[in-house]
Amino acid sequence: GVVFPYSPRLGRYNLNFHEAQQVCLEQDSVIASFDQLYNAWRSGFDWCNAGWLSDGSVQYPITKPREPCGGKNTVPGVRNYGFWDKDRSRYDVFCFTSNFNGRFYYLIHPTKLTYDEAVQACLKDGAQIAKVGQIFAAWKLLGYDRCDAGWLADGSVRYPISRPRKRCSPNEAAVRFVGFPDKKHKLYGVYCFRAYN
Repeated sequence: GVVFPYSPRLGRYNLNFHEAQQVCLEQDSVIASFDQLYNAWRSGFDWCNAGWLSDGSVQYPITKPREPCGGKNTVPGVRNYGFWDKDRSRYDVFCFTSNFNGRFYYLIHPTKLTYDEAVQACLKDGAQIAKVGQIFAAWKLLGYDRCDAGWLADGSVRYPISRPRKRCSPNEAAVRFVGFPDKKHKLYGVYCFRAYN
């Protein structure tokens, strides 16, 4: 499977534990366990924002120590903030997905789309607009690679790069995050997902 960080449209550190669990479900995944995050860290996962894990702890994985992420002179590892109030404390979340039962694809369309047009274009193609968990699963488990920014169901715009190259993701294989643009902008394509019955 694949572990991925998630923060909502509101920006970082906006989810209590219960909202974090819900947000992962909405993205076709579950909240990650410590073991899942640890294994992802061992495979090179580096992320400087703290997120909830399934045991109610708040942690983050660092492979390249640097000043804003616990200090430059620290050892790599999974940084542990400990256990926080599940109702009042607010962080990001680490989600985990291994479930991939369908076809993930970039919809070839003659024009760029607004968010609403993107949703409709996938439906018209017999699919649904893809979720964040689905783009991460396609990227990690299938090596999906596409240098076109596309809308996803949560209103974010991302694209998956498995083969780093100039102008796409020069230094690393990653799911690149463009942001949460105004949904009325006709600047992006769309990623769709068609479930296998």
